[in-house]
Amino acid sequence: MTLLAVERIKLFTTRSPWWCALAALAVVIGFAAIVSSAAPTGELTEVSWTQFGYGFGMAVIMVFAALSVTTEYRFGTIRTTFQAVPNRTSALLAKTGVVAALSLVIGEIAAFGAWGLASIMRPEDLMLDTTAEWINVAGVGVVFALASVIAIAVGILIRHSAGAISLVLIYALAVENLIQLIPKIGKDIYEWMPFHVADRFLTGSGSSPGAAEAPLSQAGSLAYFAGFALVLLVISLVSANKRDA
Repeated sequence: MTLLAVERIKLFTTRSPWWCALAALAVVIGFAAIVSSAAPTGELTEVSWTQFGYGFGMAVIMVFAALSVTTEYRFGTIRTTFQAVPNRTSALLAKTGVVAALSLVIGEIAAFGAWGLASIMRPEDLMLDTTAEWINVAGVGVVFALASVIAIAVGILIRHSAGAISLVLIYALAVENLIQLIPKIGKDIYEWMPFHVADRFLTGSGSSPGAAEAPLSQAGSLAYFAGFALVLLVISLVSANKRDA
């Protein structure tokens, strides 16, 4: 608990969490407002459309998560942390837990804010009547939290802000979609890409056009994405314990 308190204090005494939280909320809720105002009456009938901007909000959260680690490496404060807490794994897990919890809260506020605004702006029935619709909205926070774990792992491995941010943004926003362009096998590989699987968990949609049937259910998709985040985190912790601070 002491480690969690320390990481919480370190996190909230910097500006980046506040700005990133505001940016994530603005992006997710803002896109919901744009879509709600632009779509013709009677066309916005699915709750999933209210979360149109969640991917961009997730990108902001991943930047924030990566910075929470790389900033410490940049200014050398990570050495002080490791001197005070010789067990590096415990210190880094505490940081990961605090950042993931904050990402979860931001994601839930953004998702329900977007859904609430769209419900007010649109005449269609956008009530959360089914389990799938609840997942469409409430699942955003879970995806944000797991995405932040991935970004922290990348930050621990790379240690440089520019490199870590570039990697998580380019991969999450571009690389997976480009994989579909690989002849013959691209779409099948795409089915197993982690952020595509996370999107399938939220939307419950099936395979990409031209690919075989979706290999995982919604629950399986969440487990797969969580497993990917966990494996990457374990690799980063092993690396942190073997390398100099």
